Amino acid sequence: MPAEEVKALLDSGADVVVLDARRFDEYQTMCIPGGTSVPGAELALRVRDLAPNPATRVIVNCAGRTRSIIGTQSLVNAGIPNPVSALRNGTIGWTLAGLKLDHGQQRRFGAVSPEALAAARSAAQTLADRAGAVRLDTATLAAWVADGARTLYRWDVRTPEEYAAGHLPGFGSAPGGQLVQETDVCAAVRGARIALADGGPGSDGVRAAMTAHWLAQLGWEVGWLTDNTPDQHTSTGPWRPAHAPQPEVLRTDLPTVLGRLPAADRIVLTCPDGRLARLAAADLHRYTAKPLAVLDGGTPAWVAAGLPLETGDAGRLSERIDRYRRPYEGTDAPREAMQAYLDWEFGLVAQLGRAGTHHFQVLPAA
Repeated sequence: MPAEEVKALLDSGADVVVLDARRFDEYQTMCIPGGTSVPGAELALRVRDLAPNPATRVIVNCAGRTRSIIGTQSLVNAGIPNPVSALRNGTIGWTLAGLKLDHGQQRRFGAVSPEALAAARSAAQTLADRAGAVRLDTATLAAWVADGARTLYRWDVRTPEEYAAGHLPGFGSAPGGQLVQETDVCAAVRGARIALADGGPGSDGVRAAMTAHWLAQLGWEVGWLTDNTPDQHTSTGPWRPAHAPQPEVLRTDLPTVLGRLPAADRIVLTCPDGRLARLAAADLHRYTAKPLAVLDGGTPAWVAAGLPLETGDAGRLSERIDRYRRPYEGTDAPREAMQAYLDWEFGLVAQLGRAGTHHFQVLPAA
C-alpha cells in the first residue's frame, strides 16, 4: 500500500493499526506516526490482541521492503481474519513521499492473552510442520550438538529483554524477524543446521515455529525446540559474542596499534578460523622483531580446550569500521541513497533467478 494511501487512512480515522516489524531501537529512531513496535517474530504471536476486531486493517511496515513483506505474509500464513497490507517501501517510501516521521516513540505490545496465544501456537506449529522444519526434543538437539561434521547455530528468537532475563545455555540471541532477514550474519556457513528456542511450549511455542517455517523455505535444515521449560533457562544477561581474553584489533590497524599492546615478549594471534591470523602474522613481521605465533585452530580450539573467554569491548583496540551503514539507519541519509537502496531491492528477484543457487522452497497454499 503506498505511503500516501496509508496517510489518508490514518488522517481519516479509519480502523487501522500500523505495526512496525523492525528492531525496537530502529523504531525509536523513526517510525510511522501512530505505529506500534512489533518486531517480526512477535507479529503472529501478538496481532490478535493488537487488532481484535477482524475488520481492522493491519498495515506492517519496516524501513524498506523485506521485513514488512515477510511480516505481512507471516500474518497471512497464520490465517488471521483481518485484511493485511505492507507499507510500500517502508519509512524510506514515507520519507520520499514528503511525509513526516515520528521520533523517540515508545509504543510497544502488551501481554499476550491466553486465547491469542492458543490460536497463534496452533497456526505457527502447523506452518512449521508444513514447511518441513524439525520438531526438536532435547535428545535430538544433543545429537545435533555432538555431530562434528555439521556446523550448528543455536538461536533464541525471543526479544533481547526476554533473552537477558533467562535463556538456555549455549543459545545466542537472534530475534526471529532479524534472523530471517540476516542469515548472512547469523548463519554464515552454508549447509549448517539451525536450532531455535523460544519461551517453551507452555508459555510460547510460537516464535520459534514461525521463524523455523521461514528458514525451512529458505532451504535451511532447521529445528525448533519443543520441550524446553523456563526452569532450564539458567543463563542470564545480554548476548555478546565471546573471544579469547586479549586485545582485539583489525588486521589493517596492526602497524598503528603495536605501541598500545600490553608489554610482552611474544605476540600470539588468533581469529575465528586461524587463517586470517596467519595472514596478519605475515604482515606483522614487517613491524616488530618480537617472536610471533598463531594459535593453532584459532579461537574454536581455545574454546574446545575449555579455556576462559570474555565478552564486551574492553580489550578492543580498533574501531568497528567494517560494517556497511544502510541508508535506512539514522535520519540523515540522502534521498539518492534511499532510492538507490530501493532500486537494489527491486532487482533482487531477477538477480536470484540469474544466480540459481538460492534453494528456496516456497510454502504452497493450504
